[in-house]
Amino acid sequence: MVNFLGRFRDASVRSLTDRRPRSVAGQVFVLQVALVLLLVLGAMLALLLQSRHDSDREAQNRSVAVAESFAHSPGLDEALASPDPSAELQPLTEKARMKTGVDFIVVMDTNGIRYTHPQPDLIGERFVGTIEPSLAGEVYIEHVDGPLGEEVQAVVPVTDADGQVTALVSAGLKVRNVTSVVVRQLPVILVTSAVGLGLATAGSALVARRLRRQTHGLGPAEMTRVYEHHDAVLHSVREGVVIVAGDGRLLLANDEAQRLLQLPAGAEGRNVNDLPGLDPAMAQLLCSGRVATDEVVLAAERLLAVNQRPTDRDGGPAGTVATIRDTTELRALTGRAEGARNRLNLLYDAGVGIGTTLDVVRTAEELAEVAVPRFADYVTVDLADPVLRGEEPTGNGADMRRTAVNGIHADHPLYPRGRMIDFLPSTPQARGFGSGRPEVVTDLSQAFGWQAQDPQRAARIVAYGIHSLITVPLKARGVVLGMANFWRSEKPEPFDDEDLALAEELVTRAAVCIDNARRYTREHAMAVTLQRSLLPRALPEQSALDVAHRYLPAQSGVGGDWFDVIPLPGSRVALVVGDVVGHGLHAAATMGRLRTAVHNFSTLDLPPDEILGRLDDLVGRIDLDEGDDGTSSGMTGATCLYAVYDPVSLRCLMARAGHPLPAVVHPGGRVEFPDLPAGPPLGLGGIPFETTELELAEGSQIVFYTDGLVEDRTRDIDVGLELLREALARPDRSPEESCKAVLDALLPAHPKDDVALLVARTRALERERIAEWDVPFHPGAVAGIRAAASARLRAWGLDDLTFTTELILSELITNAIRYGAAPVRVRLLHDRGLTCEVADNSSTAPHLRYAATTDEGGRGLFLVAQLSERWGTRYTPQGKVIWAEQPPPGAGDAQEAVPEGLLEFDVLDIEPL
Repeated sequence: MVNFLGRFRDASVRSLTDRRPRSVAGQVFVLQVALVLLLVLGAMLALLLQSRHDSDREAQNRSVAVAESFAHSPGLDEALASPDPSAELQPLTEKARMKTGVDFIVVMDTNGIRYTHPQPDLIGERFVGTIEPSLAGEVYIEHVDGPLGEEVQAVVPVTDADGQVTALVSAGLKVRNVTSVVVRQLPVILVTSAVGLGLATAGSALVARRLRRQTHGLGPAEMTRVYEHHDAVLHSVREGVVIVAGDGRLLLANDEAQRLLQLPAGAEGRNVNDLPGLDPAMAQLLCSGRVATDEVVLAAERLLAVNQRPTDRDGGPAGTVATIRDTTELRALTGRAEGARNRLNLLYDAGVGIGTTLDVVRTAEELAEVAVPRFADYVTVDLADPVLRGEEPTGNGADMRRTAVNGIHADHPLYPRGRMIDFLPSTPQARGFGSGRPEVVTDLSQAFGWQAQDPQRAARIVAYGIHSLITVPLKARGVVLGMANFWRSEKPEPFDDEDLALAEELVTRAAVCIDNARRYTREHAMAVTLQRSLLPRALPEQSALDVAHRYLPAQSGVGGDWFDVIPLPGSRVALVVGDVVGHGLHAAATMGRLRTAVHNFSTLDLPPDEILGRLDDLVGRIDLDEGDDGTSSGMTGATCLYAVYDPVSLRCLMARAGHPLPAVVHPGGRVEFPDLPAGPPLGLGGIPFETTELELAEGSQIVFYTDGLVEDRTRDIDVGLELLREALARPDRSPEESCKAVLDALLPAHPKDDVALLVARTRALERERIAEWDVPFHPGAVAGIRAAASARLRAWGLDDLTFTTELILSELITNAIRYGAAPVRVRLLHDRGLTCEVADNSSTAPHLRYAATTDEGGRGLFLVAQLSERWGTRYTPQGKVIWAEQPPPGAGDAQEAVPEGLLEFDVLDIEPL
């Protein structure tokens, strides 16, 4: 407050006293009563709304409770299954309605046709309301305009033992009955509000009376006491106060203003422009009458912050009032604080912006991006070359590769990115790498050790204007990974110790991130190497399918997806796709174990469901394994799809264990997903798998994939399957083209999960390459079959295999007739080699053994094993098939494989089964 304002305020007080306005206590009383009245009215409205909400909520809860209780009541299922559900349920619902206090209970079928209703003439008609959510198994509450008027009703599903919805139950109340509860509560609310208003009014009256008694109506004595302290307060503050009239006269200046502005004695009353010693800029501001906010003016060698406002905004006299603060020392402190704030902001941005990825190069680039231009004009990061490969550095400054370069201009003469640099021992980079300590080079033009690295380039750098350098080792876990270099050119001042401390802080944070990225790179490379070694490097040769495949690891690391193509006897081929849950080395190792197990089980030539069953048992045993430390080495889950395609019958047997459905692309381009039984994931045990048989036309494509292809967080799996269908729906496309089309349509640039894709186009073995005979069930039929087989081999141009084939057929047919069961059938398949198959209706398995010299038989299977490349037994629903494969003549001379002395025999004895 000031004298000038005091004079005007004295006049205003006298004027108000003459008119005797309402006292402050009276005004406070009126205001309090008005506020209390508004609060009471608001409370009444809130109570009414809350009461209505609670009643409505109670009606909903009662409707749900009654409907659910009736839906789960005993005997409801039998009543629904009776010939006349309405006759059974109507009395029960009416009795329940009367006891529970609801207005209606309606039982209906899944089409919404009522079995019961309080109004019997409405039975058999469609229920008024929404039943679709309840058909999906949900409890649904709604307000409807029904037969009884506006109703609050709940619809509850009735389910059977399998969880299927068989009927619906609805219960509810009429809205007017809910509203009547609120009306009954209204008198209580009104009485409570009236009592509260009376108490609040009485309290306000007491407060107003007390205020009037304490202030005595704000009489002249009290006002005089206030103004007596006016001057003391005004002149004791440490802020200058200046009041200037509209004509430029200085009306008031307190002691602090006189000191800061160095005003002469008797300055009040004189024009501001005529005051000696007052800075002209300050005088111009005080006389301008304009608004100023923290405007800094230099006066008497001081930086003064001025805030100025007009005094006539509320009807007062024309003029201005200004407050003045001395900010000379504050400006210096502000400069230092601003520098510290900028450093903190830079460190914060470095903590957020450095290390956003687990990539060594990108982390180095982020360090360079954060520091330019706020700290340095140019930043270069040099890393030891082994660090970029995820390895430990060698420990010297040699073989450093420039990994990141960033600057305010792109035409700088510094070494470019990717350059391999061998720093000389005299350079600060080499010294810092060896000692682990940073260095500051204040003047590069005088740093002869640095210039010795590359004198010509050093001269260009200095001529370009780069004059100062800070080089800091990138050190983590006691190991120096490289060097970060900060170059200055725009600011003429060299780097100082404060800059060095900030650079060390920046580099320390970046070094930890780079080391984490290096270690991740090493582990990722190890995992990828392991996984690649476990996946098939090349697909085996076979004639049944044209196969193309893709494997894409996830962006986050390797996983457990795998695929396989396994040739089987009889020109058949097994196709396998599997997925182990999780990522990392454990998932890759688990995948390798499962893939090996599938190969081993496939040699047994079992149906797909039995293969998955054995695999399921194996996974279950693995899950039970524990290490010495008590930790489990088991799997976290795996799925598998196993299929066997036969090019002779054009049939494909499939079974899956929790794996996504395969896609079948027919020759015309139609795509379907066969309905295969899902089966549980591997390792659960106790649930058998099922085999499905498909007939495929020649040229059909079978597409196997893992869930990473069709599942994504941004879309539903049904959308992924539809995209897969659209990508495959094109006829006459090779498997390679299909793979490319599928990946282009469904996968982003960096997939979140592993993807394994296997596309196989079916072939058919030509009928001319198949020979089949039914063998009469007596030993004399063997000669005829041998003669027919010899004739067919001559027709196929396989004369060199005639003798060994006759021996093999003689042994196998005689074995089947002697120890097997009719009928016996022989089949020759001419594919890449020659396969001899003898089938009979016995499931007894033969076995290889050595015969003693005195034994008359027992050498048959031994001879078959010697004469063929491989042999085995395959079981069928009717019996078994014993097969033997021989390589084509070009692979070796079949006659040379015949043991000496066997050429003179037509039929050889064989061992019993």
